[in-house]
Amino acid sequence: MIPKLLPTTVVGSYPQPDWLINRQLLSKVVPRVPMREMWRISEQFRAEAQDGATIVAIRDMERAGIDIITDGEMRRESYSNYFASTLDGIDTESPGRIINRAGRETLVPRVVGKITRKHAVEVRDLEFLRRHTDRVTKVTLPGPFTMAQQAQNEWYPDVEAMIMDLAAAVNAELLDLQAAGADVIQIDEPWLRNDPEAAKRYAVPAINRALRGISVPTVIHLCFGYAAVVPGLKPTGYSFLPQLAETTVQQISIEAAQAKVDLGVLTDLSAKKIVLGVIDLGNQAIETPEIVAGRIRAGLKFVSAERLIPAPDCGMKYLQRDVAFGKLQALSVGAAIVRSELG
Repeated sequence: MIPKLLPTTVVGSYPQPDWLINRQLLSKVVPRVPMREMWRISEQFRAEAQDGATIVAIRDMERAGIDIITDGEMRRESYSNYFASTLDGIDTESPGRIINRAGRETLVPRVVGKITRKHAVEVRDLEFLRRHTDRVTKVTLPGPFTMAQQAQNEWYPDVEAMIMDLAAAVNAELLDLQAAGADVIQIDEPWLRNDPEAAKRYAVPAINRALRGISVPTVIHLCFGYAAVVPGLKPTGYSFLPQLAETTVQQISIEAAQAKVDLGVLTDLSAKKIVLGVIDLGNQAIETPEIVAGRIRAGLKFVSAERLIPAPDCGMKYLQRDVAFGKLQALSVGAAIVRSELG
């Protein structure tokens, strides 16, 4: 892994090119079921186009100086439906409806049978990433609690049983990704704060089940929602965060720049590394490296430099590419400033 202090990373996504995806349509929704009309490229040529866009994303992250990179999630309509839509027991052709975190009705998968993983979903994506970079690689998957929150259960007698089967499906994928050479594995669980009472009952066992047998570094990401989709003021604290100390995950990734989270809560997570959001994705202005350095210093009041990994608040797919690239450059330089101060 990376020996230097304050290694930088991305959370997951990077902006998809306008020639690949209808960004105007993207701006209106975070799809929970397949939304094929979002793609500008016909299905015949889509995989090749997605590969090309992935190389562009990789090169941008490398040029910006990011230490731990992803494939930019160029092949995904959203962070969650890419994996969730492939599972047995899931019906996305006749979707259900739920009220999302923004209070709007949205189409979601219906759970109509026992959930199992049919085949590997992201192994080929990881192999492609590893072939095209010599940087440390990270691969991301939606977590079991979040997928359950984004589905309409019509088969399981209780939600907990459904979540544990989702966790087993995630685990099967993670084991294959580990075998394929993933350096870091992240599961995205932004909906933990959507229902903290349910999370307290069964989120920790589900996360630990998803991570069973995984020995490479693991991350769990929490946030308050994409700034472009959930605009406005955000909370200054997480309703479900200290409880994650009980999980086997090694790193916890949080949004902190836009939300201005009280970082004192990080003292409850002293056994974990912290992936700290220091890039505000709710503001199109590109931070100066000095602003980023200041946010990193604020984190260092509660987390040692050996345990802190600076990052954007969330995935960057809703930004314009030039803005995302500029923000990643500022992240890289800002981390270098603080690194030099530490000696």
